[in-house]
Amino acid sequence: MSAFTGAASETASVPGAGADLLAALLDGMDAALCALDADGTITHWNREAERILGWSSAEAVGRRGFGGWAARGADAEETLGRLMGAMKGPGRQVHELALLRKDGGRVLVRSQAAGVRGADGGPAGVYCAFSEVHVQLDLERSVALSEALFEDASWGVVLVDADLRPAVVNGHAARAFGTGRTSLLGRPLGDVVVHGAEELEGALQHVLAEGTPPAPAEVWVTLRTSEGERRRCWRSGFLRLSSPMAEEPVPLGVAWLFQDVTEERLAVREADRLRFRWSQLHRAGAAAAECEDPEEAVTVLLDFALAGFADHALVDRVVGDRRLTRALATPPGAPGPSSPVVGGGIPLRYGPRHPALQAWDRSGAVRASAGRTAEVWAEAHQWPGGAAHALCVVLRTRGRTLGVLTFLRAACRPGFEREDVVYAETVASRVAAELGAGVAMEE
Repeated sequence: MSAFTGAASETASVPGAGADLLAALLDGMDAALCALDADGTITHWNREAERILGWSSAEAVGRRGFGGWAARGADAEETLGRLMGAMKGPGRQVHELALLRKDGGRVLVRSQAAGVRGADGGPAGVYCAFSEVHVQLDLERSVALSEALFEDASWGVVLVDADLRPAVVNGHAARAFGTGRTSLLGRPLGDVVVHGAEELEGALQHVLAEGTPPAPAEVWVTLRTSEGERRRCWRSGFLRLSSPMAEEPVPLGVAWLFQDVTEERLAVREADRLRFRWSQLHRAGAAAAECEDPEEAVTVLLDFALAGFADHALVDRVVGDRRLTRALATPPGAPGPSSPVVGGGIPLRYGPRHPALQAWDRSGAVRASAGRTAEVWAEAHQWPGGAAHALCVVLRTRGRTLGVLTFLRAACRPGFEREDVVYAETVASRVAAELGAGVAMEE
């Protein structure tokens, strides 16, 4: 008897717990396992091997090789030779073998075989772990997918543990956060997310408690980076991760996958804003056409134009050389409809660098914003208190400058941008046309 089978017999003869422990270990393995001695006789055959091939341990142990039962006659010697070759070579050898089930069906298995050494250091046999090829391929695909997600994915992937702290971060996610892959690990999301961390943590807690949501969600966040704060929109999907080793699902954390859709969202938002503004202009033109008084038509135009665009509108009329007088204005307190200014014939005391006078000189538009002292800035420019951003547009028609139209926003709103200038100039051209019609009627 070989040293391998002798050792196996000695192990099997251990009374009580020793033999039971060995049997339990072999039968409890997820992979099929068989062992052969130096002569190719099967000495061990566990329960998973029985499940895959249908042959019980009693039917398998003691047979030499697989010929006549677990392999076709034409394949039997080659199969045995490939496995026994591992007894002579170092390390493990991987083979794909065609075996037979007890019911006669063929099954392709992937095996890992390694030699066993006896007490004298000589070859004593071979042990072989095997599984169905499709099962192995599924496992390899899962591993390959995980590696690809964390190395080459074109979207961010973050594994968050049950304490809502990143445990694994891929390269794309690290770049999105503006940090390194390891610098995020174990830290609260609030360390890098200035605004939006509460929404993210709320979503993660919901997934841990309720499971994977049915659809992605879009989350706006403000990130703290070395270049300053950046506002981004991430389309996010969440997957609850549970341990496959536990009898009952045990949450391991959440897989968070996201893509940056900021530019797309901003483009949609800008398109919606433009659509609303030009719709307002269309409605304003239709309403102003019904006004017999040009000044009333201007009021209607400004009321429509202010919606969603600015908090206040002022119309200053030309009364002399670089002198303007307030003709129309919205209420200085809460936003409201514009109306003529009582006693507006007194020229305004604008300084030489006032934005309204700059717009007059340039025959164009001028944007301006206050510093930290918005109230002082607004008072100095003779604008309603609280104004922090201004857009002044010259009113011209038939080659004449009739005045300046000023739009104002409060500090809680963003400053005027280039896209806003186009809209303001369009409104100004319509206001100027109405004012020009009034001048013609007076003349």
